[in-house]
Amino acid sequence: QVQLVESGGGLVQAGGSLRLSCAASGGTVTFSMNTMGWFRQAPRKEREFVAGINWNNNKTYYSDSAKGRFTISRDNPQNMVYLQMNSLKPEDTAVYYCAATRLTDATNRYAYSNWGQGTQVTVSS
Repeated sequence: QVQLVESGGGLVQAGGSLRLSCAASGGTVTFSMNTMGWFRQAPRKEREFVAGINWNNNKTYYSDSAKGRFTISRDNPQNMVYLQMNSLKPEDTAVYYCAATRLTDATNRYAYSNWGQGTQVTVSS
């Protein structure tokens, strides 16, 4: 069973940057999980896809709101996934979750079987 732990959230002013980290442990992530993703959930809103990366070919994909501002990356030997967030906006305020799935190119939250506990990101105006 893969465990995921996020870190790096916090309070930042609009226009600032944050780097989120996700540490995966408890299993052979590179063999059992094909895709790692970042999702976010703001109060009273649905959990939404932000970015995803395939472990094996490094293919990345983003939501429209993240494209051009956020960058997802991974460190396979360390079983780490990162989300670099630049030019942050108040509407980026949410709890950010790291997730894993055996599927590839997955953007639907129901495709993901493993989730972290989340890290809060707050962007002030």
